[in-house]
Amino acid sequence: MIAPLSDRVLAWAPAVAVAAHIVEEFVFPGGFSAWYRQYRPDAAVSFTPAFAVGINALLVAVCLAIPLQGLGPQGVALWLTIASLVIGNAVFHVRAVIRGREYSPGVVTSLLLYIPLGVYGYVYFVRSGRASLGTALSAAVLGGSYNLISVWIHRRRARRASASPGE
Repeated sequence: MIAPLSDRVLAWAPAVAVAAHIVEEFVFPGGFSAWYRQYRPDAAVSFTPAFAVGINALLVAVCLAIPLQGLGPQGVALWLTIASLVIGNAVFHVRAVIRGREYSPGVVTSLLLYIPLGVYGYVYFVRSGRASLGTALSAAVLGGSYNLISVWIHRRRARRASASPGE
């Protein structure tokens, strides 16, 4: 059995994993925006630089709220929600690699950080009694729904943009 990580390490782990993922997507090797526009051309008009910066800044801010508030019951619930969200993002990247048969910027950190961290956290917090099964399931549904919501938002924004080309 793996020794439990300290609360300090666990609290900061989502922020560190997200930062590494953002670096892979946009800095090294980068190229996520162009790749995404090719992978999802129907959403290309919606995935603007401002959107990419905004959504990633929001994710980093939420991740930083975890160590700021600590890993009490609400912090653990937030941790599990973020873990579910990033596992969903990992599924997106892996599915894209399988479908497109090419590298998706972000897939490496998804496989090396997001999935192991999320699985570890879910097992640890539930087994230790720091999260009830209900909290874990609620967090999984809430965080896991992000990818569905994101697809809906991009399609809606793309429809609006195509309906008003002059604006």
